[in-house]
Amino acid sequence: MRDMYSNIKTVPALVPAVQAAAANGSTVDLLGASAVAFVVSTGAIVSSGDFGVKLQDSDDGTTWADVVAAQVKTDAPATLLDGKTYRLGYHGHKRYARVALTKAGGTSIAAGAVAILSPCNKPVA
Repeated sequence: MRDMYSNIKTVPALVPAVQAAAANGSTVDLLGASAVAFVVSTGAIVSSGDFGVKLQDSDDGTTWADVVAAQVKTDAPATLLDGKTYRLGYHGHKRYARVALTKAGGTSIAAGAVAILSPCNKPVA
């Protein structure tokens, strides 16, 4: 049966909003998950907004570091485009992860993200 619904859990990773500066997403606790992917969705870009996205991880949910390239699979370009979705897969071993929106120039971008987790215990209630 094609039942993905019962086998995934979703949590907000970056509240959808017009972002005019770099922004850190919400902390995603990976305890009890065997895998996680983040889906970033973009909307309008104003004045040649030059925004990118990266993943950060943490052992304690307080001290964050950029995830090394070997632990991320992504189809996101260096500069995000409007009206697109991008996937970022985390392959690290830390307990917490988050999306970080970066800004290199321009005015703003509409963006949001969700984390899709594969829980160890299925089906998901």
